[in-house]
Amino acid sequence: MPTRPLVTRYEQDLRLFEDRWAQAGLALWVLVALALPFVASDRWLTTANLALIAVVGAVGLMILTGFAGQISLGHAAFLALGAYTTAVLGERLELPFWLAMPCAGAVAAAVGLAVGPFALRLRGLYLAIVTLGILFLTSHLLHSLPELTHGVSGMAVRMYAGGSDAAGEALRFSTPWRLGPVTLGFDRKLYYLFLLLAAGAAWLGKNLAHSNSGRAMMAVRDQDLAASVLGVHPARSKVLAFGVSSFLTGVAGSMFAYQQQYITIEPPFDLNLSVQYIAMIVLGGVGTIFGAVAGALLFVCLAPLMETVGGWIPFVADLSSHQRSTLLFAVGVCVLLVVEPLGLLGLWLRVKRTFAAWPFRY
Repeated sequence: MPTRPLVTRYEQDLRLFEDRWAQAGLALWVLVALALPFVASDRWLTTANLALIAVVGAVGLMILTGFAGQISLGHAAFLALGAYTTAVLGERLELPFWLAMPCAGAVAAAVGLAVGPFALRLRGLYLAIVTLGILFLTSHLLHSLPELTHGVSGMAVRMYAGGSDAAGEALRFSTPWRLGPVTLGFDRKLYYLFLLLAAGAAWLGKNLAHSNSGRAMMAVRDQDLAASVLGVHPARSKVLAFGVSSFLTGVAGSMFAYQQQYITIEPPFDLNLSVQYIAMIVLGGVGTIFGAVAGALLFVCLAPLMETVGGWIPFVADLSSHQRSTLLFAVGVCVLLVVEPLGLLGLWLRVKRTFAAWPFRY
């Protein structure tokens, strides 16, 4: 049974929001997102910032893995490149964040475009091994440049807003803003900045999926030989997927650096982080931007929620907070994927089918 209105024109297929119900739902989510920093505690505001960072990184991985079908275990390498590029530019050049973020994405994209040609004759686990090598090479490179990255000790991340004060010093983004009765501190300002970037990444991914380039990536993912017969250039599609994915991932790494304010190489930029991002897109539903956004939000927000819920469950409450969170999170994800292999996307499609057929049952 279909889950959307019948499409008769190509312009209708390109619409991001098909009907008034979708537009009303978008307006509701916007209101909730804008009001969240004023009702959430400091802990949940930090969790929300981390979730928005994960959204940008998950959209980047979805373009590479979900659209183009290229499995990558080196996602953490591009996050590290974005984070350390931001930190170095802030420390050496005092570059404002609105310039440092695109630069971080550009550095990661350059590395991604360099890796892309290696993917032209590799697929599956062979490509995953190559991207895993990129992760270790990036880690070795960052450790080998202590004059830039400060080595294993890590480095502080300075976030500048641009301009200078009366004393001639660069303005810091951490300076509170007062808008009438409302005061925006560092975390709140960071939240709204990250919200804008996450919405932009989702919008970019959604439009890419409907574009000729996105459809070419999906054709190569499903059957590259048949796609090439139909006129699609598989090499161009794969390299483009690596470039766009790496750019968004570099921006996500820059966001992470600004949120943490102090970064080290390992952890968090290790294999575990790459696996977490793969889990996000699998949990949300591979192949759609909805899956990337929903999977990232659920993955980040579910861990502290399970930590709280675990305190109410007998025997589980005797464990440490981290153990409670890990145990319940793992059980919940396994149950979800067993019940619905398509993840959150499958659950959402079930809900849409139910309301589309209501009050009848099929």
